[in-house]
Amino acid sequence: MKIVHDYKIDSPTDVIEVTLANYIGDFAIRILFSDGNEKLVGFKPFLLKSLHPSISKYLNENLFKQFKIINGNLNWNDYDLIFPVHDLYEGRIN
Repeated sequence: MKIVHDYKIDSPTDVIEVTLANYIGDFAIRILFSDGNEKLVGFKPFLLKSLHPSISKYLNENLFKQFKIINGNLNWNDYDLIFPVHDLYEGRIN
């Protein structure tokens, strides 16, 4: 007896990525996603409530502005600070 599983996917899964990001000011970044959606995400509340020094150091605006887009995500200082793309896409950081 041979059991065969068919794992075909009827429609491809779209992966949402960050394609463009511009610092607006006051720790807010306008983010464009690969599906054309755009969000203005405010990071200041998250940074202010963080007690961890490796996160709160990004309240230094010059340091915060040094993000890069790497592999479709916002990345600060070689993954020192990074957020799930889904949260960025929803426009909320927790």
